[in-house]
Amino acid sequence: MDNFRIETAQNVTIQQNVAPVSIRIWAFMIDVFIMVGYYIIIYLILNSLGFKETDSLIVIYSLLSLPVFFYSLFFETLMNGQTPGKYLNNIRVTKIDGSKPTFGSYLIRWVLRLIDISLASGSVALLTILLNGKGQRLGDLAANTTVISEKKTISLSDTLNMDIANDYKPTFPQVTVLSDKDIQTIKELYLKAKRKRDHKIIMKLYAKIVDLTGIKTDLKPTTFIDTVIKDYNYFTQQM
Repeated sequence: MDNFRIETAQNVTIQQNVAPVSIRIWAFMIDVFIMVGYYIIIYLILNSLGFKETDSLIVIYSLLSLPVFFYSLFFETLMNGQTPGKYLNNIRVTKIDGSKPTFGSYLIRWVLRLIDISLASGSVALLTILLNGKGQRLGDLAANTTVISEKKTISLSDTLNMDIANDYKPTFPQVTVLSDKDIQTIKELYLKAKRKRDHKIIMKLYAKIVDLTGIKTDLKPTTFIDTVIKDYNYFTQQM
């Protein structure tokens, strides 16, 4: 599923991470399991109380089924765009411009579930989502909403990149013999050691970098490792 960018009225660009169809289906299945579990509990309770299949029992069942009937509307309104299934999968209903949906938006989505999911067994919703490109089923199109993923995807480049001044001048060109994986490991261990004030780990990193690169320096270990990470970023950003 493609991500897309929205330009708001305030000229702010928002990137929406559209929830994958597979995740939405799994979230829906979790919600179905919860609703089925609710029905089973209600049946067991009524059965233990000695209720028999009568007209009054049908009325009782109908009343007790209201929570299931309003399930998505209730939870999305209460949980800011999430049902339990969506919550467990880190996805959420939001307006297409990134703002919080109103109750009216949730209501429109809920009403159109009848066409999107119930009557067509989800096929209409699936087809619309796949063709739309913004994660919108019919209910979303009508309510001007979509379902986004709140999971943060971190790439290797994200763990390596750091801000460097435009006039930065590298100190050790030898760092280019290191690989992305080397720098990633060095950075992770170094930051963890700094937080824990583990000087032994810092010294081991210092010795390992010197061994791998052949650099000779009088810099303090912390200053040296900082410089190596910055130099590596400088050279890789020039490529």
